[in-house]
Amino acid sequence: MSKVLIVEDSEVIRASVVSALRSQGHMAQALPDGTELERAITSSQPDLVILDVMLPGGRDGFELLGVVRKLSRAGVLMLTARDEMTDRIRGLTQGADDYLAKPFAMVELMARIEAILRRTGAMGSSVTVGDLTVADDAAIVTRNGVTIDLTETERRLLSQLAKHPERVVSKTQLLTAVWGYDGYDENIVEVHISSLRRRLEAHGPRVIHTVRGRGYRLGTT
Repeated sequence: MSKVLIVEDSEVIRASVVSALRSQGHMAQALPDGTELERAITSSQPDLVILDVMLPGGRDGFELLGVVRKLSRAGVLMLTARDEMTDRIRGLTQGADDYLAKPFAMVELMARIEAILRRTGAMGSSVTVGDLTVADDAAIVTRNGVTIDLTETERRLLSQLAKHPERVVSKTQLLTAVWGYDGYDENIVEVHISSLRRRLEAHGPRVIHTVRGRGYRLGTT
């Protein structure tokens, strides 16, 4: 889940962008101008900042871009009502990652946001097995579009299995990775795997398979 900060004076645009971001699973915070930008960056540490070039309050988007670059390594996307080449070049040479002119299609804005987050590594990685998607470290697990809540132990177990899709992971490997010690009774793995299976199978067919005498495998068959 990435954190995005929007600085935009249009209430309509702010609300629309926040809604679209949240629908995609991102955390979103919006400001009407740059007055609270320093505080917001320090407190929330966003992965991406969207800056409108034309802002009230004495500081425009170009000046705020400099502030972001001093305080954060977040990606920056500039928005402007003007589509002049000089503005685009200025923003990009001062450190912006991308530039989008208004009016824009929300689908294009979302695509550009996702591209920046991928380039900067803020989105992490994910593994998809059939209808199951496991985000980096199993921080977010979805199946058929439904987000599945897991305990910390279940999350760590699934994370280990997802690092080796379609491959067998032994109980000893799971004990070492999840509990930090392979001397525990292997039955503890079986108990937590059973619980994890119940949560996942509430939304689809079995994806964690037992390979007798060897361990477990995350796969569709």
